[in-house]
Amino acid sequence: MGRRHFKPEQIIHMLREAEIKLAGGKTTGEVCRELGISEQSYYRWRKEYGGMQVSQAKKLKDLERENARLKKLVAEQALDKAILEEALKGKY
Repeated sequence: MGRRHFKPEQIIHMLREAEIKLAGGKTTGEVCRELGISEQSYYRWRKEYGGMQVSQAKKLKDLERENARLKKLVAEQALDKAILEEALKGKY
């Protein structure tokens, strides 16, 4: 079975649904089976998205993407700098 990817909005919706079912007396295992997710995913999502609004989750994902893009740019700049320094010293 392939791995499914959920959008932050879907995750927050499922966490809210899970909390309602848990408050109704169901166990975490039962709730996760009903939602079609593993308990590990539930706990990881709860840690990452617990208490968030959908807009906050979207902003978080946008910031994570921007951070990854900037890290890539910094790595490329460092590589370019190292290449130029070697060329300047005459070590090809």
